[in-house]
Amino acid sequence: QVQLVESGGGLVQAGGSLRLSCAASGRTISNYNMGWFRQTPGKEREFIAAISRSGVTTYYTDSVKGRFTISRDNAKNTMYLQMNSLLPEDTAVYYCAATHSGIYYGVAAYRGYDYWGQGTQVTVSS
Repeated sequence: QVQLVESGGGLVQAGGSLRLSCAASGRTISNYNMGWFRQTPGKEREFIAAISRSGVTTYYTDSVKGRFTISRDNAKNTMYLQMNSLLPEDTAVYYCAATHSGIYYGVAAYRGYDYWGQGTQVTVSS
């Protein structure tokens, strides 16, 4: 129904910044609550941030509060994750996701999402 494609990942030094984008097609993203997740080998997919359909309500995992900002521009059919003050521990594959139903956040939030992008690699060097 909706297709999601992440971009903006790459290699950055600790303390630097990256902005990830999630471009949607097929349907307007105004129909969906959305979120960002990350995953490293051998670990469960970790919730990072979520945003309501209108963009009014946001949620963050504690480890990124004050450093990452989730936003969306429904007119451009795009969601963003601005990442500042990056740490080596932020290194992971980052995924965007969308859900028709209620917004999901916290432990195992990935179980609530219906659509996923393919991921983009973020590597933070020390």
